[in-house]
Amino acid sequence: MTHSPAQLLDQVSGFLGRFVAYPSAETKVAHTLWIIHCHLMEAWESTPRIAFLSPEPGSGKTRALEVTELLVPRPVEAVNVTPAYLFRKVGALEGMPTILFDEIDTVFGPKAKDNEEIRGLLNAGHRRGAKAGRCVVKGKQIETEEIPAFCPLAMAGLGNLPDTILTRSVIVRMRRRAPSERVEPFRRRLHEPEGTRLKEAIESWANIVRSDASAMWPEIPAAIQDRDADVWEPLLAVADLAGGDWPNAARAAAVALVAASKESTPSQGVRLLLDIRTIFDRPDVVGDRPSLLRTKDILEGLHAIEESPWGDIRGKPLDDRGLAKRLRDYEIRPTTIRLSGSTPKGYARSDFADAWSRYLPQSLGYVGYEASSGATVDASPASRLRTATSATSATNAYLEAKG
Repeated sequence: MTHSPAQLLDQVSGFLGRFVAYPSAETKVAHTLWIIHCHLMEAWESTPRIAFLSPEPGSGKTRALEVTELLVPRPVEAVNVTPAYLFRKVGALEGMPTILFDEIDTVFGPKAKDNEEIRGLLNAGHRRGAKAGRCVVKGKQIETEEIPAFCPLAMAGLGNLPDTILTRSVIVRMRRRAPSERVEPFRRRLHEPEGTRLKEAIESWANIVRSDASAMWPEIPAAIQDRDADVWEPLLAVADLAGGDWPNAARAAAVALVAASKESTPSQGVRLLLDIRTIFDRPDVVGDRPSLLRTKDILEGLHAIEESPWGDIRGKPLDDRGLAKRLRDYEIRPTTIRLSGSTPKGYARSDFADAWSRYLPQSLGYVGYEASSGATVDASPASRLRTATSATSATNAYLEAKG
């Protein structure tokens, strides 16, 4: 059935693409690599989660999990499960499961307090050696129990998820199919035999390369660092083991999807830094960008930004005390400044330089600061986030850089 490892991955990708309408080619590459990595769990220090998320039902999230279930080892379909059930499955003697968690938004949503044990298990399970602790009642005694939590996890849900799990995930933003998009109807009893044959082929290849996978140190693109590198390292290793076009395709997908993941709504603190930078970048009366601004001027500028939260925070506009409290988290404090013969309280552009460099780096897609060349980047409200919403532009940039 298969002539080479690269062709095996091509077949897996082709099988997935028959039933799932992916938002981009890069997301299909990532899904394919994630499935293969599940068969080589002994090789990895950490396992990326994969999250199929959408704003509305009927976007193909559950279908993605259904097709995945045919191809991964020891799949456990989880929806509305009890903590006891999930803990037993993860710690089962027959081997590490692959958890496929549908309706994951119910675990992290408004009733999250009811799911603290499950959330703890899912948050911890990305790292080898991690254990989930719980208390169990045995007779009249309460004892502690530690269960291994490390296992692969695929999720599907509406809306968004907390950063604690998104930052450890490959994120696939699913959409309802357009009239022009076509997929093949999925029927488990009809397509299971083909999926089983593919799964067996993956297992056979995984048994051959298992020791090689453990020794892999894949080259990671410079744009991918820290936790993102942990997420993508196993997937890039799989691509390198497969060869063919997969190493380049994997790295292009990694750069594109990491860039896209940074374009989600920033935290209020980052939004505040970004909006203040926008205000400092506006020319003053003589055409220069100001180096000093009164607190009053910053607040007026913040309140005037359309769609900003600063004009109505719990029924009141942001004031000088609220501004100072929020900026204190970034070690920025108001000082007395000298401006046109007066000495009001305010802030200097230089006060923000360190925070801007740390929290608004260009690689995260935020604009409104000088690029490394010294050129001013467009800081208009409409351009605040880079237009790399299309993963293709990031892909092309990576491929061009590779020559």
